[in-house]
Amino acid sequence: MRLVMALILATAATAQAAAPAETPALTEKGTAAFTMNCVPCHGEKGDGTGIAAQALNPKPRNFTKDPFKNGGKVENIFDTVTKGLPGTAMVTFAQLPEEDRWALAYHVVALAKGNPTLPPPAAVGKPGKAAKPGKKPAK
Repeated sequence: MRLVMALILATAATAQAAAPAETPALTEKGTAAFTMNCVPCHGEKGDGTGIAAQALNPKPRNFTKDPFKNGGKVENIFDTVTKGLPGTAMVTFAQLPEEDRWALAYHVVALAKGNPTLPPPAAVGKPGKAAKPGKKPAK
């Protein structure tokens, strides 16, 4: 009986919530979270050319052309963001709120698809408009 209860509790603890609907607000949140947490390794375009990439082995994933180790569906990417990838520099981001991790997953999927509608990271806060050089984006 104890074993059955332990298995039930372990399964419940590892179950992930269903992916939320992708909305403009979630997309914007994903762009902001990517800029803050992912750009140093993966670069602004998700091409694996961030400033830290040169020091990493293996190199960060190029979302625009490399296959995903755990699958390219939003649920797979959410799982990778949440748990990290053993044997790589991809650490867990479980400390981020769940909504932010889903937002990141949707952003990465969009990068992988070459989504031209994504605002550049500098435009976060004002969808569709890039910030002028030297000015902070509007909030």
